[in-house]
Amino acid sequence: MTAPDTRRTEPAATGPATPGDREPDVASADPARPEPAGAELVDRPAGGHPAATPDGGRAANRRWSRWDALVGAVYLLGALVVTARGWRDVDGRLLGSRPDDQGFNEWMLAYAAHAVRHLENPFFTTAQNAPDGVNLMTNVGMQLPGILLSPVTLLLGAPFAYLLLITLNLAGTGYAWYHVLSRHVVDSRAAAFVGGLFCAFAPALVSHSNGHPHITAQWLVPFIGWRVLVLARDGRVVRDGLVLGALIAAQFFVSVEILFLLALGCLMVVLAHLAVAPRVAWRRAPRLVGGLAVAGALVAVVTAYPLWMQFAGPQHRLGHPGGPDVYALKLGSYVRYATESIAGSPTSAGGWGPNTTEQASFYGWSLVVLAAAAAWWLRRSVTVRVLSLVAVLCALLSIGTTWTWGTDRTTVPAPFALVQHLPVFDSVVVARFGLITTVAVGVLLALAGDRVLRTRAENPVLVRLAAVAALAALVPILPTPLPAQKRPPVPHFVTAGEWRGHVAPGRTLVPVPVVNMTSVYWGSAALAEFAVPQGYFLAPVSPTDPTGRWGVEPQPTAELLTEVAAGKRGAEVTPAEVAQARADARYWRADAVALPKHRRQEQLRAVLDACYGPGRQVDDVWLWDVRPFSS
Repeated sequence: MTAPDTRRTEPAATGPATPGDREPDVASADPARPEPAGAELVDRPAGGHPAATPDGGRAANRRWSRWDALVGAVYLLGALVVTARGWRDVDGRLLGSRPDDQGFNEWMLAYAAHAVRHLENPFFTTAQNAPDGVNLMTNVGMQLPGILLSPVTLLLGAPFAYLLLITLNLAGTGYAWYHVLSRHVVDSRAAAFVGGLFCAFAPALVSHSNGHPHITAQWLVPFIGWRVLVLARDGRVVRDGLVLGALIAAQFFVSVEILFLLALGCLMVVLAHLAVAPRVAWRRAPRLVGGLAVAGALVAVVTAYPLWMQFAGPQHRLGHPGGPDVYALKLGSYVRYATESIAGSPTSAGGWGPNTTEQASFYGWSLVVLAAAAAWWLRRSVTVRVLSLVAVLCALLSIGTTWTWGTDRTTVPAPFALVQHLPVFDSVVVARFGLITTVAVGVLLALAGDRVLRTRAENPVLVRLAAVAALAALVPILPTPLPAQKRPPVPHFVTAGEWRGHVAPGRTLVPVPVVNMTSVYWGSAALAEFAVPQGYFLAPVSPTDPTGRWGVEPQPTAELLTEVAAGKRGAEVTPAEVAQARADARYWRADAVALPKHRRQEQLRAVLDACYGPGRQVDDVWLWDVRPFSS
């Protein structure tokens, strides 16, 4: 997901350098002069000599300064603006337009803290979807952020930990890109700032902040991409391979999906480099292959068990609900504006993307024109040609299996149709290929900005024009604060820990009615200390069919209580339904059934009294002790 390094001279394998081995200095090359085939981008510090440091030139030797602190503060302020409405009432509001996604991720953070406290399996649990459980690796994972945030979760609760994560993801991703760009790619801190700003605050990551912290947690991505390039350029195979392997293993426990997209982006960079500079690419190949083998060996050891869990463990799945085009973008979305952009509106993205979370394109015409102009202006740079190829290819992949015309889908096959049935690709959310395009465009903007600023002494007019063009392109896509909505209430019986006197550790508390998200919110509020039936997750269709689906089929008693709660039937129950209710309590391994305040509370109480005997009020719920039927 990054581009070939722009700061290092590749020494010739043997003998003197030839014209085809190097690309002229981008700061001094004559724009009218054709460059040699197979040239590499070489950045030269002042004085015209090739960079002598391992990572190139003056930028690589920079120490942290007040300017870096200012950049970090600006990114943090931007992240707080995006998430501001959630911070106004952490325990009373849900941030963004996808409340169920936030609820699930809060539960994931709660379970991670629970697993740390009790030394339980972080990759599989029966605390949700009791008793069958949930394969956490085949869902979003997030073990590393969950473990790192476990003190915060245990002290301040899962809602606070979630908001902290979603905020720091934006700021951290932006700063990580700024750091790598300013130290290893460009001389100008201002250009690096723009690149980091785009990578973190473009519509892609802002839209995913509606409930996908595993997607926005990209703070390791630029470092992994940089280490791949160091390895290919002049790395020590074993040492740098181990460093790369450690970073990859860490990213694995942040988000397997982002790691897959990163690996795919790096592969595309390699193939594009082979296409535009084959001699250089082949010369670098042995070091790269050797280092990747070392990294792969380390990653294989560290991730062996979680990989088994993901692809062969209990409750593993293949694919996801719906075809790939359900989650695909329209080609025209790249020139529209996202819902949460300054130039956007609640309807601006309607029909152009799958939902308000999957808006990984939506650059607007001005930015598309600016990026195309920058790519054309720097077209002699190998790096820019590679970035351009990767950006365009991933944009085309993001539109799904068929081409689109306007907001309509045609029957003409599109590039993703060639790979849709390959392993892993069948589980990809197609719109997320746009995340790779976003990174490629962000790095391109940094390179173009750096090139412009190098000419400010000789051509100040160009600098002013470029600044105006950049503002015209970037300001319209700057993010607005995400929406927020009222959080569903959780009974005091749960939040105050009163449940502890009625449910043994690891046993199940059944909320009534048995609604997926009610189970999730109750479990999260109790830091996953008790199990809940059903929930919000991806699971296989059945024990014999691993095809992915949302949730599971509810038990008969759950359906009965849902129908009564909805007013679709009365409170009368048959002996068969009573027997089934007691069998379901046994199936759930339940200790208690709890009924909070409900508009049809009397009817639900009557059903539960008939099934389990008279209930009693405890705190703000009615409670039925079902241990006599479930032990």
